[in-house]
Amino acid sequence: MGAAHRIPNDSQSTVPPALLALVICAGVFIWLSSQSLPEVVASHFDGAGRVNGYMRRAPYIATLMVILVLPLLVVIVTNRALAAPNARINLPNREYWLAPERRDETIRFISGETSTLASLLIIFLCYVQWLVVRANAHSPPALDSRAMIAGLTVLLACMLFSAWRLVRRFRREA
Repeated sequence: MGAAHRIPNDSQSTVPPALLALVICAGVFIWLSSQSLPEVVASHFDGAGRVNGYMRRAPYIATLMVILVLPLLVVIVTNRALAAPNARINLPNREYWLAPERRDETIRFISGETSTLASLLIIFLCYVQWLVVRANAHSPPALDSRAMIAGLTVLLACMLFSAWRLVRRFRREA
């Protein structure tokens, strides 16, 4: 396998250390913040912030931990797929961007964007956890729907910016 068919050495690990550190910190945050939740957690809310679903605390925490590792798995699968010698990468001007002299940088950029999006999703999950903890501190529990919409708006704006970066990067021939 030649150098043009694998992720460059500085991206060789399938999980960037910063992303792994973020997942660990997020896991600790979820675990610690969940300790203040009642045994039966208001875990689902309608658009107005009213509770419409409950879970026991232990399954709630377990569900969040599983959801937390999903973005990490996406990064691992993406990076391994990109490292494959027969990786099918669909890009505009594919021949240009995947030419041997540019392939490593192209893969590094795609891998970096994937890690950035995974990080954003993890941060958003922590934000939602914080909102749920705050909601459960009230009686009756109520989610701040304006804060939820604000968080979703920020997440969507970041995702659109990332998509714009990808399109801008690969539309042109550098």
